[in-house]
This record gives sequence, C-alpha cells and structure tokens, in this order.
Amino acid sequence: MIEKNSIFLKIKEKYLNFLFKEEKGKVLFYDKLNQLKNFYIPICDLIFKKYLKKKTTIIIGLSGGQGSGKTTIGKILKIILKIKFGLNVVCFSLDDFYKTLSERKKMSRKIHKLFLTRGVPGTHDTKLLKSILLKLKKKNFKSLSIPTFDKSKDDRKNKKRWLKITKKPEIIIFEGWCVGAINQKKKDLIKPINTLERKYDKQMIWRNKVNYELKNKYMKIFKLIDKLIFLKVPNFKYVLKWRILQEKKLKLNSSGKNTMSPIKIKEFVMHYERTSKQMIRNLDKLSDITISLDRKHRFSKITLK
Repeated sequence: MIEKNSIFLKIKEKYLNFLFKEEKGKVLFYDKLNQLKNFYIPICDLIFKKYLKKKTTIIIGLSGGQGSGKTTIGKILKIILKIKFGLNVVCFSLDDFYKTLSERKKMSRKIHKLFLTRGVPGTHDTKLLKSILLKLKKKNFKSLSIPTFDKSKDDRKNKKRWLKITKKPEIIIFEGWCVGAINQKKKDLIKPINTLERKYDKQMIWRNKVNYELKNKYMKIFKLIDKLIFLKVPNFKYVLKWRILQEKKLKLNSSGKNTMSPIKIKEFVMHYERTSKQMIRNLDKLSDITISLDRKHRFSKITLK
C-alpha cells in the first residue's frame, strides 16, 4: 500500500507540473485530480494489460477532432506509463507525416487543387508512416528518426530536427484527427456537405480520392493498432471552436508567422468536416475506449470495451 501511494504521488507531481507548463500557453485544465484518477490511470492500466498479453510492442491509436487535446493526452499517458509501469513510450502524430509542401503542390496540379491544403487522407506520406511503425515493432530494433512538421510554415522540418528514437519502445502512442476512421459509401459522397465541396469539388474528384485513400492506404495502417482511444466531441461546431483556440496557442509558442485567422481556420476546417462528422456518428462503435468531452472541453464520460 505504501509503495502504491508513493507511485501515485510521483505520478501526481509530474502530471500537475506538466499541466502547469501547458497552462502557461493560456490553456486551462479543470478537475485535474479527478481526471487523473478516473480517466488517465484506468486507461494506462488497460494499456499495460494489453501489453502484458501481447508481450511485444503495441500501438495505441489516439483519435479525435482538431483541438480535442490528443497531443496533451498522449503526453500524460506517457508520463503515467513510464512512472507506474517503467515502460518506454514513444508518442508521435499523424500530422508529422504530412507530405511536404512541394509534394502537395504537385498533387494539387495533377489530381485536385484542394490537395494543396494539408489534413485529409491523401496528404500524408502513408508509405513512410507504415514503414516506421513496422520498424518500431521489430524485434531487432535499430535506431531511427521520425519526421516532424512545422504547421506555422506548412512544411516538414529539416531531417536534422526529426525525432530520434534510439531505444525500442514498448508502447507507441500514435495520435491523429482521423486515426481509425472508416470510409463512406459512394452514395454518401454525392451530396456536398459544405461550401467548400459545393464550390470547388463539383465533379467529386477530391472527395472520391480522399475516400479511396481512407479505404485503402490508411486502413492498412489503422489495422496495425492494438487499442483505439476516441475523443468524442459534442458536435462538429466544437471542432472549429477548439481549433481556433489551438491556433492561438500555436501563435504564442511558434516563431513562424504563417498562423491562421479565425476566418481562415473556418475555411481550413471545412476540409475535415465530412470525415469528422462521420467519426462523431460512428467511431465510438469501433473504438476500444471512448472519452466523451463536454462543451467546456472536459472529460464527461468514459466507455471501455
């Protein structure tokens, strides 16, 4: 009992210190200790149980709309898994695998101009992503580097600034806005969902290609996931609201000048709307763990399978 209390106190200290640093970026966290006890620690216990069962590196998918808090949550899970179970955890984002700006420019010329904007399936380097996930799981692990993306410059960082992984991880936390998402039926693509689709995708070239990518290349990657955690937002309007808050934080913490105005963010988020709404409707049926977020961005409910 004394040892358990000691471990909890270490977790609590590290967790609160981490949140304190995050709050300096003007993000406020509510009900911190209850969320630690009722959400984060039980999730980590489940992850550890899965790891013991598999006896090899496991991949945890962490999915949710833009601004839902995936990156922060991934870092908190890493803190707990390291302190409580001594596990080596690697966290990275689907966002870091965006194709370079020059690659997306080429894609926009050859396929559809909407592919210039990063985000949707088709704008990631899925070949590199799958290769890195498989290398991280190999028994004969060799050190490697994971790309990082500078959103303020809308381009991939120089290889010298990539994340270096020198030790084989026991846990991989792979987060991204559409991680685990499934494609739609072709008949569901016909009706435009917003101004962007009505104005710029009249021939349905863009949304058909996005849907094809999701069904094929992305699904092969998502099948590698051992447990999927889904952060379910109340409805799509909060994706926009929280994405605006996320941009404010990016502006505070970035040296780049290419951050977006609220109007630009609204246009940007339209690219994500179709898949995001589809996920809100059905991803909780496919996920292993669903965390429901309330209108104030707080955890309100957890569903475990």
